[in-house]
Amino acid sequence: MLVVEVNGYTIEPGANLRGANLEGANLAGANLAGANLNGANLNRAFLEGLILEGANLKDVNLKGATVQGAILKGANLRGANLEGANLAGANLVGANLVGANLFLAESVSANLNGANLCSAVFGYGLLKWTQFERAQLRGTKFFCADLEGANLKGADLFGANLVGANLAGANLSKVEVDKETEWPLDFDPEAAGVIID
Repeated sequence: MLVVEVNGYTIEPGANLRGANLEGANLAGANLAGANLNGANLNRAFLEGLILEGANLKDVNLKGATVQGAILKGANLRGANLEGANLAGANLVGANLVGANLFLAESVSANLNGANLCSAVFGYGLLKWTQFERAQLRGTKFFCADLEGANLKGADLFGANLVGANLAGANLSKVEVDKETEWPLDFDPEAAGVIID
């Protein structure tokens, strides 16, 4: 196994990088599976293809980071700041992003199936063809986001805000909502196959 040093930190699976300052670091293709990055600063870091499966990224700062194609399956990103981050093609299946800030983030073709995104903010995000099947999206804010062609089949959108969102071609079959869910003007959720509780 290749062990790499970046800014004085050892980059390897299971590494303890709690609170580490890796701002602007290039960690492309590195393996940090199961690592603890709680509260770490990865502002504007280059993380393309990085393996973070099962890693703890609670409250991490990933603002403006490039996370394209990264593997974050089952990772804990609760309260993470991903504002303006590029998550295109990233694998976040089953990840915990409760309360995460993804304002202006790009996640084109990312896989968030089964992820918990309750109370996350995706405002003005570019989310075309993103997979949200069976995701927990209660109270999630998708205001003015581009969800063209996104797959939300079977997702829980109770209390979600989709005002101004582009839902052209989005799969909303079996999506569960309540009367608190807010939709774009002139959008007919029932015609799209939404189940209203």
